[in-house]
Amino acid sequence: MAIANARAATAAGSRLRADSPAARRRRLIERLVQGVLFLAAFSAVAITLAIVATLLIESSAFFRHVSLWDFLTDTQWTPLFENARYGIAPLVAGTLTTSLVALLVAVPLGTITAIYLSEFARPRVREVVKPILELISGVPTVVFGYFALLFVTPMLQKLIPGLPGFNMLGPGIVIGIMIVPYISSLSEDAMRAVPMHLREASYAMGASRFQTAVRVVVPAALSGIVASYVLGISRAVGETMVVAIAAGQQPNLTFDPTEAAATITAYIVQVAMGDLPHGSIGYQSIFAAGLTLFAITLFFNLIGHWVRRRYREAY
Repeated sequence: MAIANARAATAAGSRLRADSPAARRRRLIERLVQGVLFLAAFSAVAITLAIVATLLIESSAFFRHVSLWDFLTDTQWTPLFENARYGIAPLVAGTLTTSLVALLVAVPLGTITAIYLSEFARPRVREVVKPILELISGVPTVVFGYFALLFVTPMLQKLIPGLPGFNMLGPGIVIGIMIVPYISSLSEDAMRAVPMHLREASYAMGASRFQTAVRVVVPAALSGIVASYVLGISRAVGETMVVAIAAGQQPNLTFDPTEAAATITAYIVQVAMGDLPHGSIGYQSIFAAGLTLFAITLFFNLIGHWVRRRYREAY
């Protein structure tokens, strides 16, 4: 009986505390915070949906004049000429070529840098090197564009005689340098998140530091490393000023990085800065090109998501 009375008294006290002004104020603050967080998350989704809707609506007006088949299969892109042609293939080829060159530079450099900072660098060295790398991402892209045009391309011309002043190789290399901080920073964070007992077990089995880093740490952190690669790909595909300045703005259906070409983003900049009237087919071609760029980026992100999920389940 005494125990039952004590429990009843405790329950009554809990109800009184729950109904107190301080408790009501705390619940109100919690609901307010939850509402703000929900609005923040919903705004990100709403903005994305608004962007997609804008691209689809404006592109639908473009495709009323140009068939989707011609858009995907025509090999010439001359929407501003009198005899206009609307084949997106030259812009896609330029975008993929510069992105591939950038990834061939950034993926090895970024991964090696991440392994060094995570597994071999002393804490003081890491504290100095990592902020310096991240400062690279803060440099304006227009500076990188002129760096590619006035420094990298002349240097490449000494190594490759006959290389034109506008080409995809120089901008691709510079874009690769730009995205090294993204890959190295995220990959290093993923590697440092690997539990220490995995390293210690590897050392106990007689593995060297390098073997542990390559055969234990990297596979265990592969989902995070792949995420950094996906971010690097998206950054390379969406780069604008470097290719607009140094790659030339002439659509050219080629995958040869030593030739000049135009990318999707460079074309969008070129037309957006012009005097095309709103609603003209040339103006609407911007949104068709933007929708294509969105589809390419979405494709790479879906592949990255699949790879991350697969390796997360494996490890």
